Amino acid sequence: MSKAFIIALLLLAIAMTACAPGSLRFEQKERPAGFFWGIWHGWIAPVSLIWHLFNPSIRIYETNNVGWLYDLGFYIAVVGGFGGFAFSRKKCKK
Repeated sequence: MSKAFIIALLLLAIAMTACAPGSLRFEQKERPAGFFWGIWHGWIAPVSLIWHLFNPSIRIYETNNVGWLYDLGFYIAVVGGFGGFAFSRKKCKK
C-alpha cells in the first residue's frame, strides 16, 4: 500500500467519526438529530461501536433525536447497508 492511500484512509476515518452519535454535536435541545443524521449514524454504526470501546461517551445511537424519523433513517441505513450483504451471496447448487 502506498503512503498516500494510508493517509487518505486515516483522514476518511477521522472525518467519519467527527459526526458520531454522542460527540456533543446534538447536546443542544433545539437541534436534535433528524432523518438524514439517522442514516449517517446507521452507516457508521460499526465504526461507532469500535470507537465506543475506547471512548465511552461515543454512542451508536443518538438519544437527542426527532423521534420516529431518526429511527427510520437509522434502521434503513443499518438494514440496507449491512443486511444487503445477505442478498448478494451466491446460492448453492444442489
